[in-house]
Amino acid sequence: MSETRQTTDHILMIRPANFGFNPETADSNAFQSKDNQLSGDLIQKMAEEEFDLFVETLRDAGVKITVVEDSKDPLKPDAVFPNNWVTFHEDGRVATYPMLSKMRRLERREEIIENLANEYKVTDRIHFEAGEEQGKILEGTGSLILDRPNKIAYACLSPRTDEKLLDEFCQKMGYEKVAFHSVDQNGQEIYHTNVMMALGETFVVICLDSVKSKEERSKLEGIFEKTGKEIIEISFDQMMDYAGNMLQVQSEDGIPILVMSEQAFESLTEDQIDTITAHTNILYSPLYTIEKFGGGSARCMMAEVFLQKK
Repeated sequence: MSETRQTTDHILMIRPANFGFNPETADSNAFQSKDNQLSGDLIQKMAEEEFDLFVETLRDAGVKITVVEDSKDPLKPDAVFPNNWVTFHEDGRVATYPMLSKMRRLERREEIIENLANEYKVTDRIHFEAGEEQGKILEGTGSLILDRPNKIAYACLSPRTDEKLLDEFCQKMGYEKVAFHSVDQNGQEIYHTNVMMALGETFVVICLDSVKSKEERSKLEGIFEKTGKEIIEISFDQMMDYAGNMLQVQSEDGIPILVMSEQAFESLTEDQIDTITAHTNILYSPLYTIEKFGGGSARCMMAEVFLQKK
């Protein structure tokens, strides 16, 4: 079967065992912050509570969630963000990716893929993680925003998104590359494309102000128009509140749902909410602890499973 769906009703999520601030990721992630006033145990407890409520909220909306418990050893403070190390495709291919942080490389767990393969059709395993040896990084659907029906891979280049590896992904997976540059208000490169851009079936939420090149911005706008995506612009401040870190999924009944954090939702204007709800339902959940210490939000916590049942 060719890969044509943009959204899925099945999500893989990893329940954290040792969530916390990862110093290895902080240099390239301006969204991440540290607070020494809270103990590690309290941060872990708060993250667990946010995770469990998020899963419950998604399931109540009719989304199928496969929850895997993180292993306590070795230490993996960012394991709650599985979308960075694995993607599951509708044609049965499963790809794994190279990570910048050595700690994060430990998140790749082949047994998770094997367990899903017991129930779902896996036709091929594609490994991009050899890039780590050459310092070439491509962190899954953090780096890649995939327009699946149109076979377009959007990516803002950064220390976590290498253009040569992006080319390799596009060649192997059959996608057209749309690479560009995106920076925050301080001029720092945006570490992951999925914090400045979220692509739905008929819309795109994006911080276009972060794309400083007029040529790159114009190219993006042209492709969005050509592929029928209404542009919903967000500001720098909204981006820093994770309003770009959203993922459109669907319920098992086929109802489209744009998933985001409570912080992201509260940053939106009434006009933005009205525009979004003309396309899709909205679902949000409080993720303040995970956002603050992990530097990622709702979209980062969800690895889409497009595999077909056996």
